[in-house]
Amino acid sequence: MSSSKVMNDFLSTNSHLKSLPSHLLQYIVDQDYEAYTPINHSVWRYVMKQNLNYLPKVIFGDYLNGLNEAGITVDKIPNLYGMNRILQKVGWAAVCVDGFIPPKAFMEFQAHRVLVIAADIRQINHIEYTPAPDILHEAAGHAPIIPNESYSEYLQLFGDIGSKAFSSSTDLQLFESIRNLSILKEAPGVSKKLINKSQKEVESIQERAKKEDLSEMSMIRNLHWWTVEYGLIGTLKNPKIYGAGLLSSIGESVWCMSKEVKKINYNINACKVNFDITKPQPQLFVTPSFEYLIDVLNQFSNNMAYKRGGEYSIEQAISSKKISTCVYNNGLQISGIFTDLIKKKNISIYLKTLGPTSLSYKNKEIKKHGSNFHKDGFGAPLGKIINYELSNLNLDKCKSLGLYIGSKISFKYETGLQIDGKICDFVLNDNEEVLLISFVNCNVKYGEEYLFKEEWGQFDLVVSEKIISSFPSPADISSFAEKKYNYKSQTIKINYSLKDEKIHSLYKKVEEIRTKKIKFTDLEKIFRDLKLQHSEEWLLLLEIYEISKLNDLTIYPEVKDYLSILSKNRKDLSKLIYDGLKLL
Repeated sequence: MSSSKVMNDFLSTNSHLKSLPSHLLQYIVDQDYEAYTPINHSVWRYVMKQNLNYLPKVIFGDYLNGLNEAGITVDKIPNLYGMNRILQKVGWAAVCVDGFIPPKAFMEFQAHRVLVIAADIRQINHIEYTPAPDILHEAAGHAPIIPNESYSEYLQLFGDIGSKAFSSSTDLQLFESIRNLSILKEAPGVSKKLINKSQKEVESIQERAKKEDLSEMSMIRNLHWWTVEYGLIGTLKNPKIYGAGLLSSIGESVWCMSKEVKKINYNINACKVNFDITKPQPQLFVTPSFEYLIDVLNQFSNNMAYKRGGEYSIEQAISSKKISTCVYNNGLQISGIFTDLIKKKNISIYLKTLGPTSLSYKNKEIKKHGSNFHKDGFGAPLGKIINYELSNLNLDKCKSLGLYIGSKISFKYETGLQIDGKICDFVLNDNEEVLLISFVNCNVKYGEEYLFKEEWGQFDLVVSEKIISSFPSPADISSFAEKKYNYKSQTIKINYSLKDEKIHSLYKKVEEIRTKKIKFTDLEKIFRDLKLQHSEEWLLLLEIYEISKLNDLTIYPEVKDYLSILSKNRKDLSKLIYDGLKLL
């Protein structure tokens, strides 16, 4: 059976995942479980054993129970299909993605209570920490905390709010540059020159970002980093770990508890504290509870465009230069690429879109007002009309005001803007209240300046005064053709050499001996051959040592001596070997 069919079957049979919006499906990839090498599983096992030895002392909650509730074991990389059977019990699901995905898509998945898990696992030379997202980070970091109801609520709320945050062009450039750097750093055989070039590009964009006002997405990304990824909970004197980045890094989970890392009480100001994904964090924030995280997040969201409205919201939509939605106070939603907020005497009088624009109500496109009809753009006045009270306007009230199909009308706004035209249609909402009045032979002017001319066709007037919200997506996702996101950098797949394949076969053989407790004589032969070759396969040697010691084989003192010598000769491996031996 093909991997694509397996994934399609998986998505179609999982009730939770079936509800995902179609535009998110492009980011999901098959886990391809058979592609994991025996070394990959040994890396998982080493890190998880270290975690189980250390994390229960410093983690918030019961780590082992959290793993069990998420369907994660110590000995094998988790199979997502199995994880999902267990995660659905707590209302979540998990999907595999190809490395970093765009921030908005990431947030949307989270809003739908779906964990995105990078399918790859870190290479052995990055076993303590990797800048690239991997299955250790996502599965062993995020999943064990999800059964906590308050944290689960926070995670979903964060996704919901984060998906409404506007990004800047710099945000997207930074995302692409960090994605590229993480790919290069994790792939074997990439030249240091290429990595350094990518590193400098990230640093250059970060420096440029410092000179710009922080976008909503950059601020919410900071909050996500200092809580979901690198958060501590408790008190400054006795903090516990809950952040996935710390839980999945055997290096930083120890480092973060030292006095060298400054601990700060978490508050909304963390949104302005940037981070460097390529380095250990010099400070961390401590929250007293998950409920407090929710309070801070709601406090932050009150200043976002989707809640603030007014000029700020419109300007956010314009600066995004992408399809966005502005919402009038009568509920009508305009979706398109916003280009202008026209002001006169420092007062906003008119907003404009360019290109295909859709009008919606309650996230449903209004019939005959889709992007095909408004294909060249849309314009809408702001402010009050003099001598006409148009709030809660129904057709009966319209008649009493002389507003009916065929009547010629002149509306003058307090801002000085004027509309002259003949009514040709009304669009009503669910309560029979007027959302739009359509005109023919219509001119919209400010003084002698034309904002709309009658030869341009039908003019549709939004019967409302002000914008109360804006967010960075169409109100009705079906109003616009889905666009596939094209990454600027692609994940580098590893091509294993014959030498690599030989090492893989040794790891697999040792794994079979460990799990089945058979052929111990083969284990001794493997060790002798490795010793004869002066092998530096420290993780394989640790596994041999573990089996020989637990089964009281005569070679175990010799294996330990060999590892001790290796740790002295290879200072970069010394701590890894020591930590592995210490567990036994």
